[in-house]
Amino acid sequence: MRCLSGIQPTGRPHWGNYFGAIRQYIDLQDDNEGFYFIADLHALTTVRQADALRENTINAALDLLALGLDPKKATLFVQSQVPEVSELCWILMTGTPMGLLERCHAYKDKKAKGLAADAGLFNYPVLMAADILAYDSQLVPVGQDQIQHIEVTRDLAQAFNHHFGETFVIPKAQTLVHGAKVPGTDGEKMSKSYDNTLPLFGEVKRIRKQIMRITTDSRPMEDAKEPEGDHLFQLFQLFAEQEQIDEMAAMYRRGGFGYGEVKKAVAEASEAYFADARQRRAELESNLDYVHEVLRDGARRAREAAALVLSRAKKNCGLQESV
Repeated sequence: MRCLSGIQPTGRPHWGNYFGAIRQYIDLQDDNEGFYFIADLHALTTVRQADALRENTINAALDLLALGLDPKKATLFVQSQVPEVSELCWILMTGTPMGLLERCHAYKDKKAKGLAADAGLFNYPVLMAADILAYDSQLVPVGQDQIQHIEVTRDLAQAFNHHFGETFVIPKAQTLVHGAKVPGTDGEKMSKSYDNTLPLFGEVKRIRKQIMRITTDSRPMEDAKEPEGDHLFQLFQLFAEQEQIDEMAAMYRRGGFGYGEVKKAVAEASEAYFADARQRRAELESNLDYVHEVLRDGARRAREAAALVLSRAKKNCGLQESV
């Protein structure tokens, strides 16, 4: 089955990104034909510094490769290096109802908050639809907040097929129901918006300091504590083996410990968990020629796939192809 996923290069990934989504995306490459792209065109709606976008894009590639994306199993590429997607986006926009886009939550939420919303944000769902349809994607793993965009994609594809004949594969969403809900340093959901994230990569000592500053309650050390629902315990569960989790849960219920002890355990477990990825990333940083080669080869393969779909769409709707 052909599977597609994209990641916006708007900043460095954190624990919530990995356990909530990235890990599941990468797991899918083993049993599916995976297309993974770095969505730099989408990122233009928020990143307005050219150097920052370029740096974020290469960092996203480094991160994905370090975390286990295998170019021998999946196609990794940069969105803007496949111009067929932008052309397909325009074709889709010509048949997209304004009301459909006005109902999309990203645009509605921004307008409701009194924030300026540009045409890029308004048309975001159409570009996302082009991303998906351009590769005959069958399966799109998404979080619950992205389900609406897959429904828009299906609507646009079905409408085009109705008017011009069978052209697009109708994709299905795979909701990441098993994605972990990762608490941030303040106990709320880990999110860049809340400034409560813990990065996947970076200076180990600095990350450990962030962990040691995680907010906790003020209950006395001797008190027994219920581990379920405790955000430090939830973080520990992400990295530890079941035996270690059981031991930590027993310590919570027994009492007589300080949260600093748990924070230290979280730091040690997380460092061990990401050690191999951290080493791979360092090796990749010293061999950027390889990374660029992977992206070039990925763009070539992606363009080949997208060209077939674009040609089909142009032929069916009556556009003259080049001769």
